Amino acid sequence: MMETANAAQTIAEREQKYLLRNYGRYPLALDRGKGSYLFDFEGKRYLDLITGIGVNALGHAHPRIVKVIREQAARMIHVSNLYYHEHQGKLAERLCKASGLDRVFFCNSGAEAVETAIKMMRSHGHARSKDKFEIVALENSFHGRTTGAIAITGQPKYREPFEPLLPGVKFVPVRDDAALEAACGPNTAGIFLEVIQGEGGVYPVCARMLRTARAMAGKHDALLAFDEIQCGVGRAGTYFAYQSLGETIQPDIMVTAKPLAAGIPLGVTVANERAAEAIKTGMHGSTFGGGALACRVALEFLDILDGLFENISARSDQFRDGLEKLAARHEFVKEVRVFGLMIGVDMHMAGKQLVTDAIAEGLLINCTHDTVLRFLPPYNISAKEVDQALRILSRLFKKGDEYWARRENG
Repeated sequence: MMETANAAQTIAEREQKYLLRNYGRYPLALDRGKGSYLFDFEGKRYLDLITGIGVNALGHAHPRIVKVIREQAARMIHVSNLYYHEHQGKLAERLCKASGLDRVFFCNSGAEAVETAIKMMRSHGHARSKDKFEIVALENSFHGRTTGAIAITGQPKYREPFEPLLPGVKFVPVRDDAALEAACGPNTAGIFLEVIQGEGGVYPVCARMLRTARAMAGKHDALLAFDEIQCGVGRAGTYFAYQSLGETIQPDIMVTAKPLAAGIPLGVTVANERAAEAIKTGMHGSTFGGGALACRVALEFLDILDGLFENISARSDQFRDGLEKLAARHEFVKEVRVFGLMIGVDMHMAGKQLVTDAIAEGLLINCTHDTVLRFLPPYNISAKEVDQALRILSRLFKKGDEYWARRENG
């Protein structure tokens, strides 16, 4: 345990000396967490509404998760995929039944799950024609940091430093059915869509466009993949966001990750038989993917999740009501978007300063797409804690009025 005095400074200085300079961190060092709260080294408490960017969906130190980690770590953590263990098949069965798909590949992150899906698309296309390798994706999208994942990410700022990337990727505007149809053709191997764009500003892709994508994939013998890395596994109020549309538009491939193992790294690619047959023995793999510890924790997480959908719905309504009332009083707020406990407040101005102000107020949020305050609260957050968050946000939005007035006045 570090001494509390100067702990944050010591941690920051060490990281600045030895870590790759790729993160722009906020000036906060965290020591521990309990429930919906995190604590710094001086004991100050922060209500956590970003949950490790949607990973800690049960908050911190959930007693059932802690118990399972202890038990499984004492029994077996890792054996590789050379051998069987009892938890991987059970988890795969749960995910197949929840998604309506047939087969699962386990890896360590959302980006790796995306890479698997890209390989499925490319292999599926290659089996039909050497020219069938194109992938259609959306502008404003984000699919991860690996070179394959950024190749299909529709934000140039992520792609340009690493170009040339994977060839044959076409980007179309969100909700532009005509552009999607025009981009697809006989050489299309796959269509890749986030059901709700997370890094793109908590922005939904409408059911109409998903229907068009499904139709185009069928017409051109391509594979349709839904990226549910941020919006899936309960976040949108259903197991997967594509099940929350009032109709189920079934993909060939679905990728997810963030909350699945309650903080333990675990990514999955779930596919129907048509997509899964594109990956033969020896074509793909993962040393760590689907380890005993991660799968056992994920099974416990899913058991807990089954009892939380009612709370997700109720707290979602509470956030929506409170945020819409706040938005009506503040001109700088453009739109409130709430999908289960995936929440965005779109503003007419940059939001980074409000995120910093929130830390000072004991609230952890972040800003995505420059102008969207993003909240990804734990699924078991209480009504009292939501009220607390809204009170803090009310104070922050008054500061937002000041920032907006200065901007308007030049």
